[in-house]
This record gives sequence, structure tokens and C-alpha cells, in this order.
Amino acid sequence: MNYQEFYKQSIGNPELFWKNQAENLHWYQAPEHILSKDDDGYPQWFADGKLNLSYLCIDKHIEDGYGRQNAVIYDSPVTNTKEIITYNRLHKEVSRLAGALKDLGLEKGDTAIIYMPMIPQALYAMLACARIGVIHSVVFGGFAPHELAIRIDDCTPKVIITASSGIEIDRIIPYKPYVDEAIEMAAHKPDKVILFQRHLGADTPGKPYDIDYLEAVKNASPAEPLAVEATHPSYILYTSGTTGKPKGIIRDTGGYATALKFSMKYVYGVDPGDVFWAASDVGWVVGHSYIVYGPLINRNTTILFEGKPIRTPDASTFWRVISEHRVKVMFTAPTAIRAIKKEDPNGEMMEGYDLSSLKFQFLAGERCDASTLKWTEEKLKVPVIDHWWQTESGWPMLANMAGVELAKVKPGSATFPVCGYNIQILNNDGEVLGAGSEGFVTVKLPLPPGNLKNIWKNPERFKAGYLARFPGYYFSGDGGYRDADGYVYITGRVDDVINVAGHRLSTAEMEEIVASHPAVAECAVIGINDDLKGQIPLALAVTKSGNEIAESVIQSEVIKEVRNQIGPVASLKQVILVNRLPKTRSGKILRKLLRSIADNDDYKIPSTIDDPKIIDEIENVYKTHKVGSN
Repeated sequence: MNYQEFYKQSIGNPELFWKNQAENLHWYQAPEHILSKDDDGYPQWFADGKLNLSYLCIDKHIEDGYGRQNAVIYDSPVTNTKEIITYNRLHKEVSRLAGALKDLGLEKGDTAIIYMPMIPQALYAMLACARIGVIHSVVFGGFAPHELAIRIDDCTPKVIITASSGIEIDRIIPYKPYVDEAIEMAAHKPDKVILFQRHLGADTPGKPYDIDYLEAVKNASPAEPLAVEATHPSYILYTSGTTGKPKGIIRDTGGYATALKFSMKYVYGVDPGDVFWAASDVGWVVGHSYIVYGPLINRNTTILFEGKPIRTPDASTFWRVISEHRVKVMFTAPTAIRAIKKEDPNGEMMEGYDLSSLKFQFLAGERCDASTLKWTEEKLKVPVIDHWWQTESGWPMLANMAGVELAKVKPGSATFPVCGYNIQILNNDGEVLGAGSEGFVTVKLPLPPGNLKNIWKNPERFKAGYLARFPGYYFSGDGGYRDADGYVYITGRVDDVINVAGHRLSTAEMEEIVASHPAVAECAVIGINDDLKGQIPLALAVTKSGNEIAESVIQSEVIKEVRNQIGPVASLKQVILVNRLPKTRSGKILRKLLRSIADNDDYKIPSTIDDPKIIDEIENVYKTHKVGSN
């Protein structure tokens, strides 16, 4: 199939294109109104259709004779546990939990919070909610009680489904005490807390609202899937906002199912029955779309991995999982690859593992630098595909569409727009820019199926944040450009563009150069305040294991290369070596936090931070090197 022709069909006649794709699903009531508008005039898909996500993920495959196929492989190196879950077993677990929720009085349109580690019960809970029309909101396990309380007050759940504890490499995370503290802090009080006891030694004092998970499931009758409208919210997923208050992104049901089914085939190139592994967490959008709903709708075997790319037990764990479970397509963040590369620069830990099953390696979550892309290509010897999307989109917006036609890879580019996304680069005045000109990355409306339909209880914020800046377009918040061949490059959030003495410079471009230094494992370049030039760039770099090159030498070589490639205008004068960079639990580097600390600005410690102790480390490094206002 020719990508250009396929893409043109999706843009030229989106209604026909997505009508054809929707026919690949089983509908209780097939939609006749393919594209319409909601009460606010915002485009919506398949408004009169009815279906059920849980049915599509489970019952349909059993009816088709695949009940004995493996649906989920739970692999937990942190607990030395492995479990195979067939579609038949998945049906039993999900339908009984859905019955338990009904017994507690939950109905279509009610909300439930799921606060769980990466265990099968988290996946069961999501599918059980979807089965009876309950809107779930998965909160990343281990979020502090304050952050959980904010989400409880925003989505007002009838129940919270949680576990006694999680494990962060070798540290027990006390989930249940966090839930109790959050409920105490929140104005809204859920009726019940369903507690799955893991017996890992964590303290789980009982509360009057507690219900034992296993008892509730044992005593419940299986619930049948409920037909819901295609526009019915499947879930609320909170993402960080510039105001500090999280935004509850609302996903629909019919458009989402259609887009996921489409993406499994045409973006990721997987067939029903294949093993697919997204090494993420169910608390993030990747986990929703590509650990749970996407693979299961497509009748894939999905890997549920409770571990890390390193230290569980070492940097070979990814290769062990691929080899042992015969993974065909894998998806992870560049950060995970950089962590492995730092521990095992020569890829020696791959030896002894049969990786012949792997056909494609996908990367997303943050921009992939050229050196990470090249290293992964060299070691895995398969196409490595950097692609770009957001919590808001729910599925890829830019990709090298492996199931259509593989284009030549250009390092730094996420390749071409995915079918349905009419991506345009606009200037400040909303004018479309030509090749080579950097501007704001937008999508001309209508967005394809599966994208956000609103913000929970805050439609004004939805309009102001995404639709108001460029009327007729969705504003992604990212900057980027398109080259002469049509490849799109994302240069980062628009606030990652710095102004050095009147020159707008991309910190992403500088990061490429820093990352290409042979001693550097990963890095971040930020713009910090400067009395003379307004802003100047600062590079923070983590070196590879065994590095013996002095900081002064690395700094000299990097500065020289930045001058060679960008010019003296870049004004990069300082490269500081650090032991680690502050990151979210999903692996994104917290560049805004690094800037705020350097500029001595007031800041909130992000709820998503992996380890708050790193803030003291960064402050000490800044003081030692006399950075900014420190």
C-alpha cells in the first residue's frame, strides 16, 4: 500500500475513510452519523453508534474461538512472578469484578479511580469499568496523597480500586496508606475502597470503607457488557497543566476503539495473535492505549511488565522479555534506551538472547536524539521508529507507518503525519509556513477519531488551551517544522525555544549535539536567565558508565561542536556533569524544573517526579558551578 495515497484518502474524505475503519469493529448498533458536532460545535465521531470496549477486548475473541489464546503475560522481575492469562481467564476475572462493582451500586456514568501498580488486577479493573459503562480514572500508582486527593475531588469517584502496595525496584510503596490519607484530605468521600492485598509486608490498616477485592469478586455474579453510545466517556486521564492543576482529558468510546484498531495494524504493523509489548505503565496514556485497549481489541498478546529497564535485575531485562515471550513489536521511551546504553554501552548484555522475533522497535514519550536512535538500530538490527503523540491524542499523530509503507528514517524526525491528522506548521498569525520554517505544530480540525473530546468539568479550559489560539485548528503546544521532503520535526514544547540576544534557538537542536559526544549517555539543555543576553543555554549531561574523560574536556569539545554546527550565536558556555537528571516516573526529563531552580523562581515539585531527593542534588551542583542566581 502507498502511504501518500492512503493518507490523502483520510484527509480528502475523512467520513468515508473512518466509516470503513469503523466497520472492522463489532457494533451493537452500527453508526450512521459518522461525523457530527456536539452541543458546543466541536466535531465528534459515530454519535449514534453503540458498542462496548470490554466486549471488543474479550468476549468477541472468545466468540470467534480464541478463548485459549494468551491475552496477557504478566512478567514481574521485582517479585519474581510470571503469569499467563488467556482470554477465557480474562473474561472470568473482568466479568466478576464488573459484577462486584454493580453490587456496590455503580452504574453507567459513575466514576471510579484505579490506583494500582503494574499487576493484572489493574487491567481487570479498567476493563470491568468499561464493561458496565463506569468511567475510570487511572491515577499513577505511587502519586503522593495530595495529588490523589486533587483527582478525587475533580472526578468524584464512587469507589477507589487499589492494592496494598507497589514496588519501586527494591522499595515498597505503601499504596493503601496513601489512599487513606488522600481520602482524609479530599472534600469528596468515595463510598468504598476495594483493596487487593499483595502480601508484600506493607502496613495496610483497615478502614470502615474497605472491601476485600478477592471476597468481592468471589461473591459477585458475572456482568454482561453494556452497550454504550460511541460518545460515552470511556475514561478520564489527568495530565499536567501549566497552571499546576491537572487537566482531566476525556476520551470517548467508539472513536477510540476505531483509532486503536486502525493503529495496531497500520502504525505498529502487528497482526492478531502477535505479541506486543509497550514498556510503560497503565497510569499513563501509553498504558491505556497500548498495554490494555489497543492490543486486546486487536487480539494481540500484551505484556504487562512490572519492572524497570535497569536494576530489575540489570540492563538485560528488556532483551530477556523480548526473547522469552517472542515479542514482535516493542514500544518504549528513549529514556529507557539511554538508561540501558549507559549501563551497557557496547550492548554486551544482549548476547545470549534470541531477539529474532522482534520486527520493529518504536520509541516515543520525548524527542529521540540521533545517537540513541543509531545505537538502538545498530544493536537490535531492526527498524527503530521514533513517533510522536500526546495524552490528548490518545494514539500516534506522527509516525513511520510500519503497517503501510516504511519510509527512510531521518534522525530527529518522527517522519510523516498519521492518517487523519492534517498537521500544519503555523506562525504567530496563524499563517501556514513553508518547508524549513519553524513554527507552532497544529492539526486542522476535525481531529481524527480517538482524540480528546473535552476536559472533565472544564470545557472553557479545553477551548482556551487547545482551540482558541488558532481558530479551526488544534494547538499541540509543541514547536516544529517540515522539511522539503515532508518530514516533520518536533523541536519540543514551545517554551523550550530560548531567546538568546534576540535569536530564537531550539534547545532540542543543542541537545542533539551534546548527546552525540561519545562520553554522554543523556543530557538536557535549558535556557536560563542572563542579564546581558536575556537567556543563555546551559547543558547538563550524564556520562556513560566507565567514562574517564574529565568534565573540562567534555565541556570544551561540546562547546566547540555547538559553535561548529549552530554558530557562536548559540552562546553555550557551560556543560555540567551530573549523576542523574530529574525525571517523571514515565521517564521525561523535567526541564522546566531545572530552569526554575537555576533562575531561583518559585516552583512546585511536580507530582510526577521520580525521586524528589534529586532537587537537593541539582541545587548543590548549581551552587558549585555558580549557575544562574544560585
